[in-house]
Amino acid sequence: MKAADIMTRELVVVAPDCRIADIATAMIENHISGVLVVDAGKLVGIVTERDLLRRAELNTEHQRPRWVQFLTSDAVLLGEYIRSHGQTASDVMTPNVLVVSPDTPIVEIADIFESRLIKRVPVLDGEKLVGIVSRANLVQALATQARMPAQGAAASDSKIRDLLYDEVAKIGRAPQPIMNNVTVSNGVLHLWGFVSGEAERKAILIAARGIPGVTEVKDHRTGIRISSFI
Repeated sequence: MKAADIMTRELVVVAPDCRIADIATAMIENHISGVLVVDAGKLVGIVTERDLLRRAELNTEHQRPRWVQFLTSDAVLLGEYIRSHGQTASDVMTPNVLVVSPDTPIVEIADIFESRLIKRVPVLDGEKLVGIVSRANLVQALATQARMPAQGAAASDSKIRDLLYDEVAKIGRAPQPIMNNVTVSNGVLHLWGFVSGEAERKAILIAARGIPGVTEVKDHRTGIRISSFI
């Protein structure tokens, strides 16, 4: 799936001179946690709830002892003052917004959310703003996929066994072999042998239950042995 498949197309945008109170109202009325700032059709920034946390009106602006202020750079102090006392979107917005294209795979978007600690990313088709992808959109996509039936015909017992071994190989850094043996009979998958810990046990069970054609998983691995595997 790509950004275009899950993005929200109905956008809430504000102008750079939009006042803070109006931005807060727009967030509340539209049940969103961020608005895009657009000037002459071009994306110039984003304002999120985080940008509105430290406000003079709420007495939540940064308050430091004098000696800490002395050790804090002028750039930091000035930036904080502008964000806590600014009255328009342009005062508090984050400029130079990270964006993706409609063709960006959602796995890359998930990586961005995780590595950049952000919750949303605008989607630009060239210079045209066409949508936004949030963490909520990824959860919605997951809910949709989870309800979809498995594609294609059920796999044969031997194919199920091969698919499980292929899936296990993706787990990484697990003891090898990660299991002693797998047998499959009429779609019922049996796990035999030992595991090095409960995390490994759970990972294999999840992998087994996700194989197309598996109707039941029976775990016969009754002990934990670390020293050796058959």
